[in-house]
Amino acid sequence: MKSKFLPTLCASICSHKLRVVPTFVLLALPLYSHALPSDANQQIKLLADKATYSERTGVTSYSGNVIITQGTFKMTADNITVNLSQQRSINSAVATGRPATMQQVVTQEKGLAKGQANKIDYNAVSGIITLTGNAKLVQNGASFAGNVIRYSLKAGDVEATAGGNQRVELVFPPNNNTNQSGVR
Repeated sequence: MKSKFLPTLCASICSHKLRVVPTFVLLALPLYSHALPSDANQQIKLLADKATYSERTGVTSYSGNVIITQGTFKMTADNITVNLSQQRSINSAVATGRPATMQQVVTQEKGLAKGQANKIDYNAVSGIITLTGNAKLVQNGASFAGNVIRYSLKAGDVEATAGGNQRVELVFPPNNNTNQSGVR
């Protein structure tokens, strides 16, 4: 599969002036492409010290050591606010903490993906998760770090953005194929 974003990535690496790096290096590192389909069919379990629900707005707030699980998906935070549709399904969730964390088995082959940030926004309709503030995303020894990381569970796209004087950091594990030569 050829990516139209590869020229953008090459230009950003060569210029060293860009603060936003669309990390479509996913051709070499498949992160977060699709969550296990069976997760959506599992029950949602929420644990918290306190929960409040507004029938009028469909907003549920949880505070104090909050844990949400559904299949292989798990999110932990100090506080989580969930917006429900009229059919009582989750439209979105916002988790805050020091840090808030999430993890999910992407596929059996790709294994467990883990993310953490000061704030995690999950849009259940679009399947996009945004990690904001000291954001980090890890899978199979590879990691992305920056101020904001957005990724799509449906499409597999990942974008990391630096903030202030910070830069985006990408770390890839060494290739175990002994037939490939190094930089030198």
